[in-house]
Amino acid sequence: MSTTPESARKTPLRIILALEPYLIVFIASAVTLIIEIVAARILAPHIGVSVYTWTSVIGVILAGISIGNWLGGILADRAASRTNLGIILLAGAAATLLILPLAQLAPAWVNATPILLRIVLLSTILFITPAAIIGMVSPLVIKLTLRDLSVTGNIVGRIYAVSTAGAILGVFLTGFILIQALGSRETILYLAIATGILAVIAGRLWDTPLKLILPMIIFVAVAAFASTQQPLASICTAESNYFCIRVSERTLDDESTVRVLILDRLVHSYAKPEEPEYLHYGYQNVYAGIVEIIAQERPDFNSLFIGGGGYELPRYLDAVHPRSSIEVIEIDPQVTTIALDYLGLGRTQRVVTQNADARMALPEKPQRKYDLVVGDAFNDLSVPYHLTTLEFNQQVKRVLKQDGIYAVNIVDAPNPGTFLRAFVHTLRQTFEHVQLLPIVPDMNFQDRATSIVIASDLPITQQDLDAANQRLGTTVLRARILDPEELQQWIDLREKVLLTDDYAPIDNYLAPLFIKRS
Repeated sequence: MSTTPESARKTPLRIILALEPYLIVFIASAVTLIIEIVAARILAPHIGVSVYTWTSVIGVILAGISIGNWLGGILADRAASRTNLGIILLAGAAATLLILPLAQLAPAWVNATPILLRIVLLSTILFITPAAIIGMVSPLVIKLTLRDLSVTGNIVGRIYAVSTAGAILGVFLTGFILIQALGSRETILYLAIATGILAVIAGRLWDTPLKLILPMIIFVAVAAFASTQQPLASICTAESNYFCIRVSERTLDDESTVRVLILDRLVHSYAKPEEPEYLHYGYQNVYAGIVEIIAQERPDFNSLFIGGGGYELPRYLDAVHPRSSIEVIEIDPQVTTIALDYLGLGRTQRVVTQNADARMALPEKPQRKYDLVVGDAFNDLSVPYHLTTLEFNQQVKRVLKQDGIYAVNIVDAPNPGTFLRAFVHTLRQTFEHVQLLPIVPDMNFQDRATSIVIASDLPITQQDLDAANQRLGTTVLRARILDPEELQQWIDLREKVLLTDDYAPIDNYLAPLFIKRS
C-alpha cells in the first residue's frame, strides 16, 4: 500500500484555508445585494415600486455599507479576531431575520408621514442595519488576511474584486431565481439561516462557547420576536418577479360582489367572473364604444391588447363580439395565471396570451394585421417608458391595418398634463390623426384622471362614437372627443416634448401626481 506524504495530505486543507477569506467576503456581499433586490418587493405592497422606491433602497443600502466599512475598519484595528468576525456575521443574520417582523410593523409606524419621507423611513428601518453590520465584514477579513505589508494592495484588490463578484451573483440569483422560486419573505429567512451558518464556520464559534452567550441570546430573542409576528405570512395571493399580486372580494354600492385585482398597491381591475360583459371603469366603457365602431363594419376584427391585467376588456370582447380574434401581450405570466384562476379568464378559450414584453414581442408580429391595438399597460405609479416612445409607436403602426386604431389609456392630471401632452405630441409624429377623449369635464382638471388617446390614419367622429354608445345602451359615460382646435390650444400651452428611447423622463413628469396621490 502506497503512503501519501504529510505535505500532500495537507495541500487541500491549505487551499481551503487560503480561499476562505475570499469565500467569506464573496458570500457576505451576495447577502447584501440579495437584501437590496428583495427590498423593493417587500416595500411594494406598501409604497409601490417607483423610481423613488429604488432610489431610496439603493441609497440606504449604500449608506449601510459605508457605515459598516467605517465601523469595521475601527474594529479591525482594535480587536480583529476570528471570534469577532463570527459574532459580526451572527449579528448580521439576526438583523436580516429582523426584517421580516419589521416589514409588518414598520408601515403602520410611518403611515402619517409624506410619501417620499415614508419611503426613505421604511427603507432605513428595514434595511440599513443588516447592510451596516454585514458591511463590517470586509475590513475585518482584510485585517485577518494581511501578513505581509508589501502585498497589501494585492490582497485588498483581490478581496474587493471577489466581494464585487459576490454582489453580482446576488443580484442575478435574486432577480432571476430566488424571488420567483421562494418569494421575498422566504428568501430573507433562508438568507438569515445561511448567514448564521457562515458565522459559525468563519468564526470557529464552537471553540469559544462562553463568548457566544450574549450573541446567541440576542439571536434567539430576535427569532422568537419574528415568530410571534408571523413573518412568512404574505399579503400576496401570488408573488412574481414583477408584482405582489393580490385578489380580494369587495361589495359595491349596488350590493353586487366583485373580485379586485391589486398589483403591488395599485387597484388594477374589478371583475365579475360570471359576468364578462361587466366593465367597472368609465374609460372601459369608452373602449367598448370604440370597439363597437370597428365591429359595426368588421364583426370579425382582429384585436391586440398590450397589457392584460385583469383581462376585463379581452373577456368583454369574447362575450360581446364572438367573431373577433383576441390576442394579449402580458409581461407577467403570474398575472395571467391569476386571471385564469380567479377572474374568469379560464371560462374562455378564445383569448390568446403571449407572456412577453410588448417592446420585444411587437417586432415579431406580421405587418398590418390588427384592426385594433389597445395599450393598457400604464398607470400613474409606474409607467414602462419604453412603451411611450416614438420608436414604439412606429412598431404599433407597423402591425396595424391601414384603417386600424391604436387606443391607449393614460393616467395624468390634464392640468398641467405634462406626460399626457408629451404622449399626444409624440403620437402625432407617427399617425395622421391623434384624438383625445378626456374622462373629465374640462382640461383644467388638476387631479389624476384617465384619458383615452386614439391614434389612426382615419379619424373617429363624435357622431360615430355617440351612435356606438347608443347601440350599446351606454348611459354611464358619454365620451367627448376633444375638438381639434381645443386640443391644439391645450398642447400649445406648454413646451412640446418628443418622447424617444433616448429621452423619456416619464417618472419626473408624473412625480407630482405620485406624491399627491400617495
